[in-house]
Amino acid sequence: MSAQVVAVIGVGGMGQAIARRQGPGRTLLLADHDEKLLTSVADDLRDHGHAVVTQAVDVSSRAAVAALADTAAGLGAVTQVAHTAGLSPVQAPAAAILRVDLLGTALVLEEFARVIAPGGAGVVIASMAGHMLPPSALTAEQEHALARTPADDLLALPFLDADTLGPRGAYPLSKYANRLRVQAASTVWGERGARINSISPGVISTPMGQRELAGESGSHIRAMVAASGTRRLGTADDIAAAAAFLLGPDATFVTGNDLLVDGGVIAALRSGRSGGAG
Repeated sequence: MSAQVVAVIGVGGMGQAIARRQGPGRTLLLADHDEKLLTSVADDLRDHGHAVVTQAVDVSSRAAVAALADTAAGLGAVTQVAHTAGLSPVQAPAAAILRVDLLGTALVLEEFARVIAPGGAGVVIASMAGHMLPPSALTAEQEHALARTPADDLLALPFLDADTLGPRGAYPLSKYANRLRVQAASTVWGERGARINSISPGVISTPMGQRELAGESGSHIRAMVAASGTRRLGTADDIAAAAAFLLGPDATFVTGNDLLVDGGVIAALRSGRSGGAG
């Protein structure tokens, strides 16, 4: 196996596309909570010539994420990390979204900061939903708390009440917080000579995205896509291409940033061409 390790956390559509693109010549460490899916994806990648190691992980558990980071380091130099695990509003209640999308990301950022190799890079999958959060939704103090509170204390913040937020409140808040956490983590990763950025996908035609389109907000989502500059759904390969740039040698001066890959939906919203967040 290669001495360079690419850790991909979450093997849904985006995770698979990133693994296929970044895997050649490297050791892929794939992780997911769904062990059946994890085995299936790993077998398919091996059949196509990739070197793959798997490990089940609950990203809301520090012990599990720390063990995953240790496994990655034991395989070689951890040069790339792609954190794609997440839950959408149609998949889970607010409490689960906060545990996986918010706490899980914070834990990955903290634990992989211990093992990322000098010159390495990471990407976190956020969402364009985080760009839809109204400017008045959070105070400066709340933003600071989301960015800087140690991961183990995050869910105790009083404004992160799952019952009050509901799934459609917890999701954009968590994804906005992902960007804040990445900004804060960039200095810590930088101390190891590594970079960390986030990607905010738009409406992507993955199984998760298709469930959202089939849900109660599906017609509104389709209207936003129709009003966008590209007028199409995104693909997992669109996100993998963005990840390849941020993880690769052409982005060595890019860290602590968010790349919005949404086909122009947010631009259309802000220019008044589309309705609203719904």
